[in-house]
This record gives sequence, structure tokens and C-alpha cells, in this order.
Amino acid sequence: MQPIGITMGDASGISPEIILKALDADALKNTPLVIFGCFETFVAQNELMQITKRQFSRIDDVKEADFQSGKIFIIDVPLEQPAGLQFGKVQAQCGDAAYRCIEKATHFALKKQISAIATAPLNKEALHLAGHMYAGHTELLAELTNTRDYAMLLYTDKLRVIHVTTHISLRQMLDRLNPERQEIVVEIAERFLDKIGEKNAPIAVAGINPHAGENGLFGREELDVIAPVIEGLKNKGHNVHGPQPPDTVFLQAYEGKYAMVVAQYHDQGHIPLKLLGFHSGVNITAGLPFIRTSADHGTAFDIAGKNIAKCESIIESIKLAEKLIN
Repeated sequence: MQPIGITMGDASGISPEIILKALDADALKNTPLVIFGCFETFVAQNELMQITKRQFSRIDDVKEADFQSGKIFIIDVPLEQPAGLQFGKVQAQCGDAAYRCIEKATHFALKKQISAIATAPLNKEALHLAGHMYAGHTELLAELTNTRDYAMLLYTDKLRVIHVTTHISLRQMLDRLNPERQEIVVEIAERFLDKIGEKNAPIAVAGINPHAGENGLFGREELDVIAPVIEGLKNKGHNVHGPQPPDTVFLQAYEGKYAMVVAQYHDQGHIPLKLLGFHSGVNITAGLPFIRTSADHGTAFDIAGKNIAKCESIIESIKLAEKLIN
């Protein structure tokens, strides 16, 4: 297996800390991993927090990594001023470095020199401050790979949620509601389930309005847009159900009735997933030409530099990437 690349994320948050903790965990001791990030930052943070006793090795190419040596390999993507890094503060240099880490890792992934990318959290404000105007990893990776049809997918062992829309307002979501996107997301969900060995597993599509509109009583979006798509897919043999009331469908999926839920907007899917699996949830960009997973939490500026951040989510994201590869 080619190694998995891990991108640094925002250096002023908890990302370097959780990466180092993850790489020192027994769960990943046999997984070949390469960090794309600021070498000086990782060394300095490890000296501060005393996370690992492993040696650090700066490399220019993945092929230079000797994974039998026990070293931590870093393809250096330096901060503009590593000495000026401040924990818990939005900094343009951190947003720019986070962007360049993704850009470089994508280059290696497209050349198939790494088998997947696992991303640590970045800060969107810092990204924008550096002039990179993306809503997040998902949109950035889609542009770098010229991917048109993609979706954010959140994953735990008991609940999987894929999103029709993510980083837009509720008003924009309603204005942009269309049958084409509904069908694309269901098909992306099906391909993902096929990949993890759950071919033709049942997929539920959540409605938007209370009680999924109550047959038009509380809104017609379900009747006019979502239901016709589901009916058309069912007639073609797809195992898709809905529109389902959003206040019950996530529990039904959690209890095993559905393999995945199609959520219509960001918070509709994120709230139940994070309630049930905040520390173990994995964020996946489905539809890319390579596997991309991510810790399903933010940069946690409030605890950055305190050596108390938990690394379970990024460990799970790397393990899931490995599972998808295999």
C-alpha cells in the first residue's frame, strides 16, 4: 500500500498536536504515513508538549520515506514565520500554509504516490485572510481536482450522513433546491456504500420541513422537488426511501433501518452526527479521484497548545482511509 498523507491543517490550533498523538498511537503503528506540514512547527510543538520520542525526518519526496525506521516523515511546507506562530490566534500565515499543504498532498495523490489524504482541521477565517476564498476542505479539494460532482459525507460505525448542501445559508439552500443535485448525491452515496461492501443498502432522504412537509401542509419542497426524484430512482431499482421526516430519520438510521441518510443542509446532518460521534466521527469528501478523510471537528483554538486535545477522530479518519484503500 502506498502511504497515506496527513495534512497539517491550521498550525495555531490543535492540528499538529493531534497528528503527533495519532502517529504515536498503537492503532497506527503499522500504517505508512507522511505528514505534509511545517517541519519546524512539528518539532517545536513536540519539544513543548513531549508527545513522542520518535525522530523527525524532513523529506522532499514520498519515495524517500523508510517506514521500517520508525521515524516520522514530513514533507516540509513551511510557515512564513514559524517563530511568530501564536496558539489560538487567527493568522494569515497559518491559512496560507494549510492551503499549500492541501495543494502539495493533492499533487502526490493525483500522481498515485500516496493512496489517500487525511486532513487535520483548518480555520476558514485564516484561509480567507490569506486570500484563499474557499468554504472549506471540500470545496478546495474539488477545485484542485476539477471534480464537479462531490458531497460531504460524515461517517461513524452506526450513522452515515451525506449532504446535499453544506456551507451556504438556509435561504440559499432553499433557493438552490433542485432535483439534479438530489439525484447526484444519492448516486454518490450508493457508490460509497458499494466501496465499503454494502451494495444496494437502503438510503433514506430527509425532508426539509417539519414532518417532511406533512403532504404540503408545512411546505411543498418535498412534494415538488424531492419526492419525484425518489420515485424516479425507485423505478430504476435504487434502494432509496423518503422524503423522511428529519426529526426521526437519523434515529432510524442509527438503529439500523438505513445505511445512510441524505441530509439537505449542513446542520441537519452535522447535529445528529456530532451528538452521537463527536470524537469518533470522520469527514469524507465523496466523489474525488482519491480517498479523502478528515477529523470531524474544528481547530479548537481555546485549547491549542495545552496538550489536552483528543486524537480519536483523526485516528479514525486514517483507519477509515486505510479500510477504503483495502
